[in-house]
Amino acid sequence: MKAIWEWVKEIIIAVIIASVLLAFIKPIIIRQSSMEPTFYNGDYVFISKQAYNLFGDPERGDVVVFHTGMQTDDGEDKNLIKRIIGLPGDTVEIIDGYVYLNGQLLDEPYINEQGLSGEMEAITVPEGELFCMGDNRRVSLDSRDAAVGCVDQNEILGKVFIRLYPFSEISTF
Repeated sequence: MKAIWEWVKEIIIAVIIASVLLAFIKPIIIRQSSMEPTFYNGDYVFISKQAYNLFGDPERGDVVVFHTGMQTDDGEDKNLIKRIIGLPGDTVEIIDGYVYLNGQLLDEPYINEQGLSGEMEAITVPEGELFCMGDNRRVSLDSRDAAVGCVDQNEILGKVFIRLYPFSEISTF
């Protein structure tokens, strides 16, 4: 009986630890190519669900996962992974495929090819929202599209903080 009780205690402790961890961290498998070359389809990342509740406000360049209000083909809620480009009050404009932030050309070393963003008239990011774009601009469904638009900060699931898989490319963000 004592051995069974020890075994049950170990399981209870493991469940409690897992519950606490899952309150702060969520594993995500990327199922899109819109963030290449930063992330590829099949990459396994962890997001910090409490990043902006406990550790500060969103910053330009953060990679976040957020709800879209759209549905996938199989009826699931569609979440997107994108990079924050504009913060509340920022003006974002795309001219000849280049992103301008507050009138200045944005340096984007994380994308493969500059000049692929299309055209977009200047918009000012509303309070409480973020302008987000994928790194693979050719295929990215992001804030440039009316279906996504600026992202309400309350819709952010979390900030990507580590790529765990593939093991050859483990990195933090």
